[in-house]
Amino acid sequence: MARTKIVLISSEIEALLKSDGVRAVLVGPADRVEAAAKASAPVVTGAYRDSIHRESRTTDRAVELVVADAPHARIVESRTGTLARALGSVGGA
Repeated sequence: MARTKIVLISSEIEALLKSDGVRAVLVGPADRVEAAAKASAPVVTGAYRDSIHRESRTTDRAVELVVADAPHARIVESRTGTLARALGSVGGA
């Protein structure tokens, strides 16, 4: 029986992982995580909730992040787990 040999062309795989098509697949779930986080964020002044947003980055691949960058965001997240719960509510997006 003949064996199939698969040869990956690393430069092509790298280009694929950074492509607009891959990014497009990531944006929808990231937007849902952002919306869920904002909907469940604790609100005292609104600064934490309003600082939640999606960021696009490129490392060795396309990456979409949902972050809160208010000065006190780490404290709020450590106490409430807002971003972690939002990620879980979207099914691990």
